Amino acid sequence: MSLPPLDRRARQTPEGAALVDDRGTLSWSGLVDQVERAAVRLLEFAPGPDHRVAVLGDNAIPTLVTHLAGLRAGVGTVAASRQLRVGELVDQLIDAGATAIVAGPVGAGVAVEAARELGLPVVTHGTEPAGHAFDWDLWLGAAPATTAPTDRPARPPLVYTSGTTGRARGTEVRWVHAPVADSAAYLAELAARPGFPPGPHLVCGPLQHNGPLTSLRHLAAGRPVVILGSYDPEAFLRRVEEWRVTSAVMVPTHFQRLLALPEEVRRRYDVSSLLQVAHTGSACPPEVKRAMIDWFGPVLTESYGASEAGTLARIDSTEWLAHPGSVGRAQRPFEVLVTDEDGQPLPTGATGLLAFRAPEAHGVRYHADPEKTKSAYLSPGVFTLGDIGHVDADGYIFITDRAADVVVSGGVNLYPAESEAVLRLHPAIAEVAVIGVPDPDFGESLRALVVAAGDEPPAEELQRFCRERLAAYKCPKSYEFVPSLLRNAMGKLDKRAMRRPYWRSERTIAG
Repeated sequence: MSLPPLDRRARQTPEGAALVDDRGTLSWSGLVDQVERAAVRLLEFAPGPDHRVAVLGDNAIPTLVTHLAGLRAGVGTVAASRQLRVGELVDQLIDAGATAIVAGPVGAGVAVEAARELGLPVVTHGTEPAGHAFDWDLWLGAAPATTAPTDRPARPPLVYTSGTTGRARGTEVRWVHAPVADSAAYLAELAARPGFPPGPHLVCGPLQHNGPLTSLRHLAAGRPVVILGSYDPEAFLRRVEEWRVTSAVMVPTHFQRLLALPEEVRRRYDVSSLLQVAHTGSACPPEVKRAMIDWFGPVLTESYGASEAGTLARIDSTEWLAHPGSVGRAQRPFEVLVTDEDGQPLPTGATGLLAFRAPEAHGVRYHADPEKTKSAYLSPGVFTLGDIGHVDADGYIFITDRAADVVVSGGVNLYPAESEAVLRLHPAIAEVAVIGVPDPDFGESLRALVVAAGDEPPAEELQRFCRERLAAYKCPKSYEFVPSLLRNAMGKLDKRAMRRPYWRSERTIAG
């Protein structure tokens, strides 16, 4: 029986660089050793098939080691945000069935508090352990001299997306659609479909999100991964040149910050090793995308989809230059449809709700939430992500608006319902609506339109109130006091009408 690619690479080049972060480098032999030790220890935390271990997404080697160990042992991991407040993290841990936490320096404090509240063990890395936390190195070093079984059912990582009802919902990543018997078969399937060309892959975004986490597929195939601790455009260029990086997953905000560098800085670095730059998360302004293609070459590939469904459409640079503004054509086995408000199909070129027909194994699923899963479907086998657009005669998809109340800021989905629910608790607020407005750096940002109950409170007070209860990135970036909120004929809040004054065209989303 042939060795898995990871183990084969460890035998071929044991001292070669497998994982690199801002703190150091882990060799292939060291990676295999740490993954095996972590796999054994995770089974102690999660002996049951439904148990999971939460991993707060610090951009560091132990984050990927823990997720890979979970895949190796059949222990489900949860990619949790390191920016969550204690209450938010506790809610996710309970929802996911988490029985332990692994956290780095950014999220360690919140992780320890949440673990104490729920009575869970916690392991921290990159910082002095506090409270009842285990130290990562000591925790790995205490692993018994045994190996984890490979016949447990496969458990893909669970990622969380904010919910339209104000509560985050989880979904398993959709990296493998084919049925697999166990964790060994799942890892083998990942290794066979790494998704990126050979060579070092560079992680640019937070490892709590699906896009950056796809680096696990690359690693499982025995290919090196370089991690940026936090995104800095010149550091990105430096890493590309230093490691001869061949691929990366980015969002338009990353591109804009690269293009904002002085010309002499941009010319200082050799980026000719790049073979594929996948971008996703939000619409890329056409002028930004053209500038990046001019600089990096025709290596940009745009993907449209969601964690809960996988990639629905894709378009490479050459296709995009011929069909500017498109997110590509539907990928098999998905079939794109455009419908009216009643779910009836519309003709080619007509604008309506974008929907996708897919086999059951490829459909949308939310963890422990059958009602939310059901709400994504227009009819059996046909689901929508809530986007509005049209499809041309060649099958290219164009997105023009959103039906769902979601704001995409810097590639992150933000649901106004979360911050609205918090702000309504403030005694000085009578009504509030949170909308997406243009942002030069992030494409869109949250703005709260507030109807005061009496005297208008300072915006700083509202911001502080929100941030005490929600992760900072979920809170409005700006506040505006208005005499009333716009409503439609049925009396419902009309978010599109509220957004329209802030945008320069009928399109009221970024891109």
